[in-house]
Amino acid sequence: MFDFDFAVIADSWPLLLLGLQYTIQLTVVATIGGVLFGTLLALARLSSNRTLSMLAGGYVNVMRSIPLLLVIFWFYFLFPLGMQWITGSEWPVAIGADRSAYITFILFEAAYFCEIMRAGIQSVPRGQVNAGYALGLNYGQSMRLIVLPQAWRNVLPLLLTQTIILFQDVSLVSLLNVTDFVGAAVKIAQRDSRVVEMYLFIAVVYFFMSLGLSMIVKQIQKRTAIIR
Repeated sequence: MFDFDFAVIADSWPLLLLGLQYTIQLTVVATIGGVLFGTLLALARLSSNRTLSMLAGGYVNVMRSIPLLLVIFWFYFLFPLGMQWITGSEWPVAIGADRSAYITFILFEAAYFCEIMRAGIQSVPRGQVNAGYALGLNYGQSMRLIVLPQAWRNVLPLLLTQTIILFQDVSLVSLLNVTDFVGAAVKIAQRDSRVVEMYLFIAVVYFFMSLGLSMIVKQIQKRTAIIR
């Protein structure tokens, strides 16, 4: 029972490194895409256009009320069928596990980044927009040049905290047979019958990477607090 062999980690390091690289890559892409789309959603929610605000609010509320795992499965299994029905194709439209993972995480995380950015925009005094008007800027220019830079700075620790959560959630793509860090470890564990060693190893890696990122967030939070 206690006949552990951690040499399997060193023997399988290339595949583990490839999986970790995929996990980090998906995290970075989903963060950038989610922040950009989330910012647009936040602006839509704060818009004076009631229809636009309600549509953005409905999207955010729906995404935040559904488990991420269900969103992944729905997009991977049902979206191709929906596209087949729309296009009249004979077969479901092929999307693939990789593209499904990227698109799903961007769309899902945007709902959470939206609420963070909305709080950041509302934290900037209204007088900043009026100051932009006094300088001859229109609303869009005032938001882009004055309000959004301050909002991003104010919520940067929260954005990074959500990114850490996203980094951990990426492990769900292993259910689509994608070779992320967890997916690589699962394949190695099944191949070599070393489940305990591999699962313990990935848990330690996730712990120290998340802990290190959390410490960086705390330092950034202290610096932004001094600036404010």
